[in-house]
Amino acid sequence: MAAFRCATPAALRGLLFAFLLAIVLSGCDRGSDAATAPPSIEVGVVKVESGPVTVYEEYVAQTEAPDTIELRAQITGLLQRQVVPDGAQVKAGDLLYEIDPRPIQAALEQATANLAQARAALTNAQQTLDRYQELVGQGFVSKQAFQNALAQQRGAAAAVQAERARVREAKINLGYTSIRAPADGYLSQSQVRPGSLVTAQQTLLNTLYSSDPMYVYFTLSEEKLLGLQKSQQMNSTQDREDRRFRLTLTDGSEYRFRGTLDFVDTAVSQQTGTLRARVTVPNPDRVLRPGMFVRLKVPALDSGDAITVPQKAVTELQGLKTVYVIGADNKAQARQIVASTRAGNDWVVEKGLRAGDLVVVEGLPKIQLMPDAPLKPVIVAGAGAQQQAAQTDTPIAGEPSAPPR
Repeated sequence: MAAFRCATPAALRGLLFAFLLAIVLSGCDRGSDAATAPPSIEVGVVKVESGPVTVYEEYVAQTEAPDTIELRAQITGLLQRQVVPDGAQVKAGDLLYEIDPRPIQAALEQATANLAQARAALTNAQQTLDRYQELVGQGFVSKQAFQNALAQQRGAAAAVQAERARVREAKINLGYTSIRAPADGYLSQSQVRPGSLVTAQQTLLNTLYSSDPMYVYFTLSEEKLLGLQKSQQMNSTQDREDRRFRLTLTDGSEYRFRGTLDFVDTAVSQQTGTLRARVTVPNPDRVLRPGMFVRLKVPALDSGDAITVPQKAVTELQGLKTVYVIGADNKAQARQIVASTRAGNDWVVEKGLRAGDLVVVEGLPKIQLMPDAPLKPVIVAGAGAQQQAAQTDTPIAGEPSAPPR
């Protein structure tokens, strides 16, 4: 207290000024530090990795039996009986229908009798010709009579040939009264019932369908065809099971057998710009029936060393795709990528990224507002699982239409 009483007012003012100056200078130093070292922004990132990726495109397809045989009557007559029921499985040669054979049997007997009569006439004409041939040289028979006997013998021989043909025709027609299965398969619904009159080569009795294997037809554009052909060529020596064609049934379940491409139409349709293609699928359990609509998953991209990145990490503007990659200085760098195929929720990157890059998936608005701010990258949990799902699942590219109801 004594010291303060001894201090003059000028000294007090000097001490106060020095104290305030120190506070101001301290505040300036802190402001300078804050300006030069802004706080780090926390962003979520994924570490890009390469691995096998198979991308499928989905098409609406329809099944068709390889053998579809129409069973028609070859003769006119009354249908006597149907031997096997509708929808039955039959083997080649099994008896299916019978047409009343009695008229055909009578025609066969008539043709046989005519053949016997023609043979008798031929025998008589041959004997006459042999006798005239001995007498014409002795002058007892004129040459004209000999020529007539020769003509009769030849006519009788031709008549025998004609009657033989009628007998063969009658036997063939008699065989047509029994309608047998031309191949293995399943019958459809019978179009006629016993007692009905059937007309030769017109009346449709039934349709026979084969079942194993089964054809699956679909249409694709010429652009998709080129990609499919490249995929087939790349994997011609690596026939992995998951690269083959997959089917999804109308109830959403996946068909347990895979198919193989065995036919692509030669010409592109001028009206639609598409081609018709066919996949052959085993069908031992007869799950697939002719005419069914299914979803066909076609391997459009198959790579054993592909790089994928989540779609939410990609910014699209005027056809250009951009991602933000964390650099060595913990700052984001915008990088354009080339990606035209989606695998589930990921893009398959063709150019622009390398394995090991850290790509921002969360916090993009912060980076766009403060592009030069230091970042604190945090690996997003579950990103690896999403990438694995994109590699092993059956992703779909495009949005195919639903099958008609």
